Amino acid sequence: MASDAEHIVKSYQNELNRLRTLISDMGGMVEHQVADCCDAVINRNAEAATAAVAQDPQVDAAEREIEQFVIRLLALRQPMAGDLRQIVSSLKITGDLERIGDYAANVAKRSGVLQQFTLPYTLTGLAHMTQLVQQNLKTVIDAFGEGDHEKALEVWRSDEVIDDIYNALFRELITYMMEDPRNITPCTHLLFIAKNLERIGDHATNIAETVYYATTGEPLLAARPKGDTSAYAVVRPARD
Repeated sequence: MASDAEHIVKSYQNELNRLRTLISDMGGMVEHQVADCCDAVINRNAEAATAAVAQDPQVDAAEREIEQFVIRLLALRQPMAGDLRQIVSSLKITGDLERIGDYAANVAKRSGVLQQFTLPYTLTGLAHMTQLVQQNLKTVIDAFGEGDHEKALEVWRSDEVIDDIYNALFRELITYMMEDPRNITPCTHLLFIAKNLERIGDHATNIAETVYYATTGEPLLAARPKGDTSAYAVVRPARD
């Protein structure tokens, strides 16, 4: 017959497993939401846009549920060492997932405005960006579920490519706006969409850093790889 101590250990382990399941489920929701918002932009899918926006309250509710679960776990179990690291890290991960959901909803809302315009250019670059963002998000959610710090490191390193695409899109869209004033409104919305996707990539990288720390116990101290920052350069008038 199992002792009280064995029952406590088993119950505690079940709670840790439950926490991982809750976060994985939230990650799946967010992954689906991002896929819908990307589909809405690239394929002008109004139904996907509606679905992405409708999922946002569910993501928020999942974050609240996890927060309450973590608070209860900390209060009742008083975890230490690796368990404490995992539990505290879960709060950071859910915060990043919630922000990703917000950005996905923003992209979906702007996609509806774009449907009012006939775009005089292709969305090939943006489509490539959406593919990379979705892949990084999937990989980092898998990394969390599997406790795989190598996968987390893969996402951390690949964010630079997303930054480079964003900066290239920024310059391209500004050029279109300068060439024809009629492009200003749709290009402005595309700029915001591209920026939201870039931020989704950043939050996926945040999650990767947290997963790496939670798994290895060591923070990623190296500077985060970043792409070309020329899109943010301030153009100063020439001096006389």
